[in-house]
Amino acid sequence: MNTEDITTVTVVGTGLIGASWTCLFLAHGLDVVATDIREGAQNELELAIERCWSSLPDTLLEKKMRGSLTFAADLSEACRGTDFVQESAIEGVEEKIELMSRIDAATSPGVVIASSSSAISVSDMQSACAHPERVVLGHPFNPPHLVPLVEVVGGAMTEETALEKAERFYKRLGKTTIRLKKEIYGHVANRLQAAIFREAIHLLDSGVASAEDIDRAVIEGPGLRWALMGPLLTYRLAGGDRGMQGFWDMFTPMQDKLWRELGTPMLDEALQKRVTTAVELGYENVPVEASVRERDARLRRILAMRQQKGHLR
Repeated sequence: MNTEDITTVTVVGTGLIGASWTCLFLAHGLDVVATDIREGAQNELELAIERCWSSLPDTLLEKKMRGSLTFAADLSEACRGTDFVQESAIEGVEEKIELMSRIDAATSPGVVIASSSSAISVSDMQSACAHPERVVLGHPFNPPHLVPLVEVVGGAMTEETALEKAERFYKRLGKTTIRLKKEIYGHVANRLQAAIFREAIHLLDSGVASAEDIDRAVIEGPGLRWALMGPLLTYRLAGGDRGMQGFWDMFTPMQDKLWRELGTPMLDEALQKRVTTAVELGYENVPVEASVRERDARLRRILAMRQQKGHLR
């Protein structure tokens, strides 16, 4: 099947990520059959899609496309006749293995089954499938209806054709894919994000700065550059005309000292409570829902700007 032949997508799991995926699929004119075992999931999904819809990029809204949405409580019914599966359900290894096996049994052998899993390996997820060759990782970044990134990788039994088909499909949706050369816990983007988060917690718990100022240090500093370039290109430019070698020549001693002094906090219950208290106090006047709306509105403007100017290379 060519990706152009994909007209119906099954979304398994309709929480935060699944609902955002559903919104994106519908906006591209795809018909979606959604399924979730949670009570009240259908109503929650419909409300989430309406909230997401207005924050879609203008270039997508201008096309005025909207596929049909069907909710099926039964997994087999939801997978019947589908062209592509995007799974975004529970993040537990054993539960994921069992769920992927059921999805595998309910879909035609040629249908790609993609998981949004943030950390579980495809090799584990596909281990109980009769057709493991079509199981891939299609890990988005939250919220998927706006953030372009999708990380793609296969497991030990995944075939190249399934990976290529998944990448073509995501690109058809306007996504930017990266192909991991091998599986690793947390993939790429989550590991980079976790490194920053760990040091932010270390700085907060060490009393170096407040939660708001630590966030502000990123927003008003490196975060601006990160919207345009990644850490490797950032440091290449820091090396001046000599690029990466110039950076090493100038900053190796500083980087070595920084790496040795970066914090390694342990996520025990006491630390979690201290961090939660500091963060919630720092943002107590900002409701989460309001922050989500503002985040999505600003993401739309950033994406529009990047589309006009292109990317740094």
